[in-house]
Amino acid sequence: MICQECGNKPAALHFTKIVNGEKTEFHLCESCAREKGDSIPGAPNGFSIHNLLSGILEFEPSMGQNVKQQKNVIRCENCGLTYSQFRKIGRFGCSSCYNHFSDQLNPLLKRVHGTSVHVGKIPKKSGGKIKYKRQIKDLKKELQSKIDHEEFEEAAKLRDEIRNLEQKISEA
Repeated sequence: MICQECGNKPAALHFTKIVNGEKTEFHLCESCAREKGDSIPGAPNGFSIHNLLSGILEFEPSMGQNVKQQKNVIRCENCGLTYSQFRKIGRFGCSSCYNHFSDQLNPLLKRVHGTSVHVGKIPKKSGGKIKYKRQIKDLKKELQSKIDHEEFEEAAKLRDEIRNLEQKISEA
């Protein structure tokens, strides 16, 4: 898709705005988005993507004020960026920031994506074994939960299902 602003470069920013059921799409290249200050077209007061991210980071309803104050002093040992600075600018200072702020990021990732672990996609043609291994991993977690709750009949069914999948892997 080509940038709607300059009409030359490929669009890098794709923004959809829905107001009163009317959908409007914007497609901008990097340079046009940068010229607009990374602002989202049609938004009041030049609201930026970084403001959007920092707004998500501010929303922490389950945490008390003391925890929020403690987060402000957490600092990346590599680049010196604090968590409060990250929340304001919406960007990390270096690759080490991911590790230093992981305790604060995991709840955010779980809320936004549903999980904090990236599993990726499985190729349809050659992903048979991978698919079975993932199913086995999930079933083993469920099996352990059933055992912990003393639901042994259900656990036995899961055990048998795991064995069947393991046999399919060895045959493939």
